[in-house]
Order: sequence, then C-alpha cells, then structure tokens
Amino acid sequence: MRSTRATAEMEASVLSIRDLDVRFRTQAGELHAVRRVSLDIARGDTLAIVGESGSGKSQTMLAALGLLASNGIVAGSAKLDGVEMVGASQKALDRLRGRRVAMIFQEPMTSLDPLYTVGSLLVTTIKRHQGLGAAAARAKAIAMLARVRIAEPEARLSSYPHELSGGQRQRVMIALALANRPDLLVADEPTTALDVTIQAEILELLAELQAEMGMAIAFITHDLGIVRRFARHVAVMRGGEIVETGPTHDVFANPRDAYTRELIDAEPSGRKMPIVADAPILLEARDMRVHFDLRLGFFGAKRLAIKAVDGVDVQVRAGETLGIVGESGSGKSTLARALVRLAPAAGLVRFEDRALLPLSKAQLRPVRRSLQLVFQDPYGSLSPRLTVGEIVSEGLRVHSPELSANARDARAAAALEEVRLDAALRHRFPHEFSGGQRQRIAIARAIILRPKLVLLDEPTSALDRSIQKTIVELLRELQAKHGMGYVFISHDIATVRAMADRIAVMKDGKIVEEGPTETLLGHPQADYTRRLLAAAALERGTARPI
Repeated sequence: MRSTRATAEMEASVLSIRDLDVRFRTQAGELHAVRRVSLDIARGDTLAIVGESGSGKSQTMLAALGLLASNGIVAGSAKLDGVEMVGASQKALDRLRGRRVAMIFQEPMTSLDPLYTVGSLLVTTIKRHQGLGAAAARAKAIAMLARVRIAEPEARLSSYPHELSGGQRQRVMIALALANRPDLLVADEPTTALDVTIQAEILELLAELQAEMGMAIAFITHDLGIVRRFARHVAVMRGGEIVETGPTHDVFANPRDAYTRELIDAEPSGRKMPIVADAPILLEARDMRVHFDLRLGFFGAKRLAIKAVDGVDVQVRAGETLGIVGESGSGKSTLARALVRLAPAAGLVRFEDRALLPLSKAQLRPVRRSLQLVFQDPYGSLSPRLTVGEIVSEGLRVHSPELSANARDARAAAALEEVRLDAALRHRFPHEFSGGQRQRIAIARAIILRPKLVLLDEPTSALDRSIQKTIVELLRELQAKHGMGYVFISHDIATVRAMADRIAVMKDGKIVEEGPTETLLGHPQADYTRRLLAAAALERGTARPI
C-alpha cells in the first residue's frame, strides 16, 4: 500500500508516470526501449532527464504524450493532472496537447511544416487553443517571437522554416510551445542548435515564464552544464531504465551510480596534432558573399536585403581544422553551404587547383567525392524510405559504380563501425534511431567516400557529452590517418578547442576575429569574442539553478 506522503506527492504532480514500458516492432525483432520507468514532476518544478543517446529519454516522454511512432507499444500509466494519457483517444489527447501540455522537439526542421510560414503556424495554434480573432492572435504571435529573441519578429512572420537558421527555427518551436501557457512543457534538447549566448537567454526566458505561470518543465538534455544551472531535480537514464534520481545539487556533488559519474566527467578533451608547415592548401575562399532579398507584405511589395555572408576569406590546409563559431544567424551554416556550392554565392572559391563557382553541375560532380558536408539536422537529410545501410552507401552508387551490392554493403558496415555503431543496425530505418545515433549515421555517410575535405555543420550538437568525446576522438583519428581537412562549425567552445587548429569568429555575416585556437581563446581581441567565451564559461560552470 502506497504511503500517505507518496500519495500526496503523486497528487501534487502535474505529470505522474508509473511503470512505463515502451517496445518497438522492428525487422530485427522487438526492441525494448523503456523499462518500467516511474517519474513525478511537480507544478513549478524542473526535472532534467539525462543520459546517453538511445538511453530512452525522449521515448519516455513521447510515450507519455501519446506521440510514439506507429510501431511503438506502450504499457503503464502517464497521468496529466490525474487524466490518463496512455491509451486515451486521439480526440482526448488533442484537447490536452498544445494547451495543457506542449513539447519542444529536438529537430525543429522536421517539426515545422515547410508549407506554412512562421506566422501561419503561430497564429493557427493561438487561435485554436485561445479562441482569439486573427488580429489579436497575430499580435500575440509577434510578441512571442520577440520574447524568444528573434530579431524583427513582425518581418519573420512571413518567413518559411527553410529561410531561418537552425537556432532561429528552434526559437520558433519554443514560441509555438509557450504561446498557450501550458501547465507542462516537455523540452527535448531545446537549446541543441543554439550558441551559448542564446542558450543563456532562452534558459532565462523559460525560467521567467515558469515563475510567471507555475509551469512544470521536463527538460531532456545531454548537456550537464545546462542541467546544473537550470534543473532542480535530475533523473539519469541508461538502457531504458532510471539509474539515479534526486535534487540536482546532490546528484552532482555525490553521484551514487558509476554511470552518473562517467557522464559528469565526460567532456571533449585533448588537442589535435598540428599540421606540417608545408601542408598544401585544400580550400581557399576570397571575398565570399551570399546576399539575398527577403520579400515582405502583400505580393512581396517590401524587400529586405539580407547579407548572410559578407566578404569572408577562409583557408584550409590538408590535415587542418578550421573552427567557425558565432551566434545562430551569424552566417556559419550559409558559409558552409556556399563553399560546397549548395547556396548561390559570389567571390572566389578554389578547391585544390579548381575554381568551383564557374563549374557546371556535371563538372562539379566528380569534385563532390572529395568535398563532403555533414548537415546540422541529420533527420532532415536522411531519407526515411532507405535503410541506414542504403543511406551510408548511397554515395558509392554515384562515385564507385563498379562496386557490387555486396561490396557497397560491406563498406557501409565498416563505416558504421568507424563511427561506433553496430553494423548489424544497418538494416533499420532512420526513425528507429535516437538523434545522436542519426548524427553518427550522417558522419558515416560522409567519410565512406574518404574525402579530402569535410565541412561539419554542428556534427556533435545532438550528442551527449560522452558520445561527443568519442566522436571528437574519432574525427581526429580519421584526420590523422587520411590527412583530411575539416571546416568545423559549432557553438560549443569546448568541442571546438579540442578539434581546431584555428578559429574564425563570425557575426552578422562577417569574420570579426581569426587566429590559432589557443591564442584566440586565451587572448580574444574582439568584444564579441569575449562575450561568447564568457557565456561558454557560464554554461560550463557550477552556478546555482536559475
């Protein structure tokens, strides 16, 4: 019989999960993802759920909210203010989701409908749940965009998701989730795509709204620095089970489980070997410019000139890593796409001895084997209709057509092993993997062609710290073995320090400072660089929860 105190705690909980069990039917058999998990989240409290990718963090909350994939099977109980959600009808869940409970998903590009503008998505959500008229809903949508620190919020109402940076899309997701003032917010890696300065602002915003509304937050993350600052309680998951729970300070100060200690101690470390003095230049860009017009208002009557990349010079030598850091929207990802001809650009881009911008698509195709890119959003770049093995070996069909199907499959298996994934998993589909696992699949797809230069756009952003450390070590190992050059884009200063020979700091489409890694991080010259480093130090610190 449950004690009186336990009963009172359960009744005070906004969300009460009991013996939650999640399984998935797969071609390889049944996968047991979550094993008899029990959790309580009190009104006004913040519970961080942490653990390695694949530990069951996201699946626990997706199951509780009735959002599992069609091949998922859930048992147990998940009550929102006493209302059972496991097994509830779609109509009943629709009344709760979006109003009483909201979720910020890990990958905003796949969660935002590409056919609708930001304004349409926000206004529709607000009107449906609050019964406001079009004008009032539009005004509230503008206010929410402003609160999540999106510049020119009224203009951004007309933007489509693909016109925003990864960080901007994540902030739109946060605005959508908070617009209806839910009782419970489930935040699944809500700051993954954001640089450290915006992370701090978003966490302050969530804390402010939580205090204002008494909102409970379930915060799923792999970033223990954020957990220290933001969460009052923490639950550590491994292999689908909870191995430790408690107040955040107690768990960090005196972890009882060895796995918890491993997570706390894990951070990318070490430094890469310096390149040889006469290493040849792989990539050189001069006066790179990516400008475009954003049309606003009815029939595009108003135009806003955007200088996404504005007069940028970069150079990468064989075996060298150039780290590029800056706030979301600073032009980092646009620069990466322009360098590999995935965005229209002006200026000079030379790869080895060839100028890339004048090349036709046919002339560019053989160059692409040596010039690969790992995208920021792995789920959006992995075909849901192909198995992982087919995805990883896809480039071989184009660039090594002489290989047999068996040979391609063997190469795919080897590439997956290189990124620390079991080769037997290659027969599964992308939706059967966690966000961190999908990121590793994307890396395997790039390295299978043994390119000379890889542009890595936030390649570790979706990974927990322990896996980040493994991936950083793997990338350094591959670089030393094959002499590849990297352009490494990230908002994570610790990871960039462990990867880069040189760092370029971008702001508003320009490089404001560049230099050797230790020199730039130890003695930054630009005020903007100093602000970035101060925010990164705060994130890694042990400050009390917000």
